[in-house]
Amino acid sequence: MPAKLILSMDGAVIKEYALDKERITIGRKPHNDIVISNLAVSSEHAAVITILNDSFFEDMNSTNGSLVNGAPAMKHFLQNNDVIEIGKYKLKYLNDQPTQTTAADFEKTMVLRAPVKPSAAPAAASGEQAAKYESTTQFNATANRAPAALAASAMPAAAASAAAAMPVAMIQILNGPNLGKEMELSKNLTTLGKPGVQVAVLARRPHGYFMTHVEGANFPAINGVSIGEQPHQLNDHDVIELAGIKMEFYFKA
Repeated sequence: MPAKLILSMDGAVIKEYALDKERITIGRKPHNDIVISNLAVSSEHAAVITILNDSFFEDMNSTNGSLVNGAPAMKHFLQNNDVIEIGKYKLKYLNDQPTQTTAADFEKTMVLRAPVKPSAAPAAASGEQAAKYESTTQFNATANRAPAALAASAMPAAAASAAAAMPVAMIQILNGPNLGKEMELSKNLTTLGKPGVQVAVLARRPHGYFMTHVEGANFPAINGVSIGEQPHQLNDHDVIELAGIKMEFYFKA
């Protein structure tokens, strides 16, 4: 059974929403998946992204903000019984399925540095500087993690068994300071981008790899075409454009 959100106000349950797709939007306008018709709620207030059995909450730069478990939150890895507050409304997150990862996996984002003009580039800019691993907004992860740290956490046995049936996937950077660098997609979830600008998640599933937009006004592009809000399956040698960086997705021979 998929995770769900239970919408309530003043203790009275209004409606239940199954998290049966990767991106569920919350807002005042009718095009949202969860519509809350209240002036304290922004037109597009927030979103819940669900990948495998895991979900995380993102405030979409709303006017009045959001709370999770009573604390202001822009991003939050959701756990069973967490409560999201938007204005006078509450959304309780219920998920009895084992998670595929941990909150720490969402904390780390491989920061992609876009190419800069020669006149603006520091004289001693190095590839190592450009490859720093930093935390995303509202996450208190340690900065400058080595690439191996991004792929260090162990997968559950079932997920590892399913992953073994697929070819190993790689990402190779095609421009910018990290031109030519490669990274093996050895985790269930790999977060790429530039926090505050554009972030996407690459999810490994039993039937392939999928990219989902997470943060930013503009969607990532694959082979020159915007992926939109819905998850997009990646094919061998697809070219991804994200946060000003181009990279090739391919299966390791």
